[in-house]
Amino acid sequence: MTMKTTSLHDKHLGLHAKMIEYAGFHMPVSYTGITEEHLAVRTGMGIFDVSHMGEFLIEGADALSYVNHLVTNLITPDTTKVTYSLMCDEKGFVVDDLLVYVIKEDQILLVVNAGNIDKDFAWVSEQAKAFHVTTRNLSDQYGQVAIQGPLVSANVKTMLGLDGSDLSFMTYKVVPYQDGYVIFSRTGYTGEDGFEIYGKPHLIDDVWDKAIAYGVTPCGLGARDTLRFEANLPLYGHEISESINPVEAGLNFAVKLDKSFIGRDAIVAYKEAPKRKIVGLELLERNIPRHGYKVFIGEKEIGSVTTGYLLPTLETPIANALVDIEFSSLGTDVSVQIRNNFVPARVRNRKFYTKKYNK
Repeated sequence: MTMKTTSLHDKHLGLHAKMIEYAGFHMPVSYTGITEEHLAVRTGMGIFDVSHMGEFLIEGADALSYVNHLVTNLITPDTTKVTYSLMCDEKGFVVDDLLVYVIKEDQILLVVNAGNIDKDFAWVSEQAKAFHVTTRNLSDQYGQVAIQGPLVSANVKTMLGLDGSDLSFMTYKVVPYQDGYVIFSRTGYTGEDGFEIYGKPHLIDDVWDKAIAYGVTPCGLGARDTLRFEANLPLYGHEISESINPVEAGLNFAVKLDKSFIGRDAIVAYKEAPKRKIVGLELLERNIPRHGYKVFIGEKEIGSVTTGYLLPTLETPIANALVDIEFSSLGTDVSVQIRNNFVPARVRNRKFYTKKYNK
């Protein structure tokens, strides 16, 4: 099966990126190295091609009420606000996490994960049948880049001619760019300040070229994952999935139980007697805890690692793990099975990094 490519594919090859298959796309995992790219975003500026993400447009008189039925967070008519939310099934498990942009009350953009585009669009379209809305999958018509890091806000106007000084974290505006328009959004997936920019592919190609010429570090999916993990941001298939609910994932802030949505009753019931919780782990020996590695207390298996790394900014390997709730207290001593070894670890908080958003 032929892999999909983004409009920036040839530019990645020209920069000698190391390429991998991800979510059906041929994507850069790194250019100069994950550590260098991670640190560039933490100390300067990095740019990511995230054109593989999915974009759905919900249109019609019932758009706002439908999206509020579909997602867990409250979506208001505010056309400057970006809302992080989840879509859940009737059992309260996570179909996907997403960003919601209310362009107009009758026109709402949903931005979903690349690996879930087909599944999500089928779900969104099926749930829409009871509402006066249409659903369109525009994923192939949008490009997207994320420019992230502490130096971005002071340089983005000179770099791109886009002024983000009036935007705070999780707000956006639609602005003219070249011969069209882009969505200019003060959002990101790194824990740093920065912007995500959506538009027609030729416009995003121009944004990329200008950023690279300006000296912004190109960053691949490897650093995107280490950065989001360090900032305690979930990844679908790891901290959230069709077998993990928002309560277990620690995402209650994105679940508004005072409104009706798909999966609400199941989540309310689960909150009364939760069985599992995602916790932070700190390994007490130098080893790498990978996704899926089992967690034990003595000989009792109590859970598994969802994400783990030895991060460039820390001396100690850390992980997230989904464990039985009776073993989730801070300071609990556990072990992680890494091949044939049981490596000692300790439950800690998940605040591995202090986010630097412009709030």
